[in-house]
Amino acid sequence: MLNFLFSDPLSFLIWAGALLSAITVHEFAHALAADRLGDPTPKIQGRLTLNPLAHLDPLGTLMLVLVRFGWGKPVEFDPFNLKNPRRDAAIISLAGPTSNLILASVLAIILRVFSSDLSPFNPISFILPPFILLNISLAIFNLVPLHPLDGGKILVGLMPHKYAVATESFLTQYSTIFLILAILPIWNGTSPIFAIISPLINLLTAILLPTYGKFI
Repeated sequence: MLNFLFSDPLSFLIWAGALLSAITVHEFAHALAADRLGDPTPKIQGRLTLNPLAHLDPLGTLMLVLVRFGWGKPVEFDPFNLKNPRRDAAIISLAGPTSNLILASVLAIILRVFSSDLSPFNPISFILPPFILLNISLAIFNLVPLHPLDGGKILVGLMPHKYAVATESFLTQYSTIFLILAILPIWNGTSPIFAIISPLINLLTAILLPTYGKFI
């Protein structure tokens, strides 16, 4: 994405807009799910909004700019306000990636319906693919089962109680270390986590953008 800053400023602005929208929708979905499940904490903290400034995390945004996967500012919620804390925490966590995949799918439909000219000079075919790709990437990356990513809480929420407690304790202690090691480009110049999730990202991209990959 940074390579567009000076060589192609218009593409940089489009990717930046895609980045902001993906993070905003993702974190807003977390806040909305928590609010609907009975916890007012996100609303009190100003997270129940589509204002991108409320949801940007400096490191997560930088990672998205550099390698096209990352995260937003985590939405805090109080489990004591939830009827079923472990299950509801998993639902709140799942809401973020789900919202990104829904948005990517809707944009892909719009792209197919309204883009009759498949050339990269068509405004729709030029603007929408980065939005679709970044929403897919953000969703899949956040499903990795490590804290503070959404996948950690989803994994714990799906487990039987006797395993969930031990798993939550393990992830709380070691997830940060695993995540840092997974992000570092130590595998032939590629981060291990990217090597693992990129096939799924490529699969979803091929499904939603079958004729646009060459323009991304």
